[in-house]
Amino acid sequence: MVEISRQKQKENVVEVLNNARSHELHAIYQYMNQHYNLENMDYGDWAAKVKLIAVDEMRHAEMFADRIKELGGEPTSDPAAQTQKGQKVEVVFRFDADLEDATIASYNDYARICKENGDHISSKIFEAIMEEEQIHYNYFENVDTHIKNLDGTYLAQIAGTPSATGLTTQGFVARQAGGGTPTGA
Repeated sequence: MVEISRQKQKENVVEVLNNARSHELHAIYQYMNQHYNLENMDYGDWAAKVKLIAVDEMRHAEMFADRIKELGGEPTSDPAAQTQKGQKVEVVFRFDADLEDATIASYNDYARICKENGDHISSKIFEAIMEEEQIHYNYFENVDTHIKNLDGTYLAQIAGTPSATGLTTQGFVARQAGGGTPTGA
């Protein structure tokens, strides 16, 4: 049995963590594009939920980046694929369900690779994220099924719904100023 060095094991783990981060970046761009398009098509409820899922993906990307840095690597900033723009509403949720399904399959492999390289911490990160990806998959799959089975009835029911997510976007400047407008700028 050939034993690989601890450094090589870390490199193997960083590689799969970066692959996963790349998948998350693609999902972020894809879901934000869909969020804007669904909003423009007046499907506010779906736009809001897709936006919140994109925020989940942002958190996942940061979790992977944090772990990569802990292992001495450099997080990628390259998405795994190009964003598919201008999708029809009838295509969006099947596309996203397939994306989540493929991600779950990859993350199962990545968790195994982490364990094989002696990194149970990274494996646990993959397991936790997979649970959330499964929730995303279930949502996308359910909406796609409703669109297919109920067609125009379901689309009409969602059309005209509000898109407010209840999120307050508070960046660095707003936090420094206690939530108000910064002075002296």
